[in-house]
Amino acid sequence: MSEKSFHIITFGCQMNVHDSQWLARALMARGFTEAPLEEAGVVVVNTCSVREKPEQKVMSALGRIRQVTGGTPGVLVAVAGCVAQQLGTTFFERESQVRLVAGSDGISGAPAAIERLLAEPDLRLSLLDFTSRYVEREAGTDGPCGPVAYVNIMQGCDNFCAYCIVPFTRGRQKSRATPAIMDECRARLDQGAREITLLGQNVNAFGRDKSGDGVSFARLLAQVAALPGLERLRFVTPHPKDMGPEDVAAFADLAPLCPRLHLPLQAGSDAVLTRMRRKYDRRGFLDLVATLRAARPDLALSTDLIVGFPGESEEDFQATLEMMEACDFMSSFSFCYSDRPGARAALFPDKIPPEVQQERLLRLQTLQDRLSRRWLDARVDRETCLLIEGRSRRDGPDEEPSWQGRDPYGAPAHVALPPDADHTGRMVPVRITEAKKHSLMARRTGELW
Repeated sequence: MSEKSFHIITFGCQMNVHDSQWLARALMARGFTEAPLEEAGVVVVNTCSVREKPEQKVMSALGRIRQVTGGTPGVLVAVAGCVAQQLGTTFFERESQVRLVAGSDGISGAPAAIERLLAEPDLRLSLLDFTSRYVEREAGTDGPCGPVAYVNIMQGCDNFCAYCIVPFTRGRQKSRATPAIMDECRARLDQGAREITLLGQNVNAFGRDKSGDGVSFARLLAQVAALPGLERLRFVTPHPKDMGPEDVAAFADLAPLCPRLHLPLQAGSDAVLTRMRRKYDRRGFLDLVATLRAARPDLALSTDLIVGFPGESEEDFQATLEMMEACDFMSSFSFCYSDRPGARAALFPDKIPPEVQQERLLRLQTLQDRLSRRWLDARVDRETCLLIEGRSRRDGPDEEPSWQGRDPYGAPAHVALPPDADHTGRMVPVRITEAKKHSLMARRTGELW
């Protein structure tokens, strides 16, 4: 085991995945090497507070690390991310191996802190302060990039939805400087990316905080879309209340902007939306969907849904099912509500019994399966283009290996390609031949590029 070897365990959202990828590159730039858990001298657990029982999952991960490493004092364990922000230095009391706790803003200082901790074995450090502005992170290694790159454009959120603790774990909204975003996008394209996804907790509120430099989200989209070498552009996650006319028009005006949007609804009842503090209603959401599809008729929508929010009646739940049908969501992430310490809804009365929540969730997911099936079936016989992400486990006809890519709507599809090369990162024209439960099968119709 080398003390300058590391292993990162990541929980949660795409932003956490992005943070972990950056941390890995930053450590490698400082001479560290990535290693399996049992061989790593530094182990980082990057945590998430959004899903159910986040603290329990983190403690379970720390227990597994202790078991694999034998509790060796020489193994430096760091806890980063949202749960680190919530629980702070209590991790020092719970696990003797934990010597670094880095919150959502503090993770930018983690590489330097890890080096200092390796040099000072008796030291423990906590990086838990929020910054008032977006702090640019140190550059990492300049190795090749995958075909899809993720670029963070902001941090934090100012919405304070009743069920959410993001403003408390990731801080208030801070927009990143536009030149830094553009520089990173160019670098990723130079390193081989062909698709870029812009990331933010409330991505379409970019530029509206005091850290903004006068560039709106729509203008940023246009600047990124114009970069040479970019084939596809996406963004997550927008807030419906902040989706303005310029943002909608981008789906009609910007060729690289993919016809897929993740638009969180959360609930279909006006009464529940009000208690959630979502700041839009059913009518406003439906009007937004209509204007989006007027701008881009083939736009595919996915969403987030919370089942069993405090006080949700059967009538409220039925309203959510109606909205799912009306919006024709191609897919959704759906969860039973659970309290988050510090969130306003944790104090709400009229909690929904777990068995009722689960029964409603099953009904909701059954409906979503039907909507998803219908959307996938409608793709059969359509011509499209796939961005190949890697080998598929499926066998291709005539002994040609099968590869997996995604179409502009983000749907995974499998296609047989010649065995003479690595096709990762290439674009291939295809015709969709079959719809599976969660993916598509395709046949190549032209040359790869």
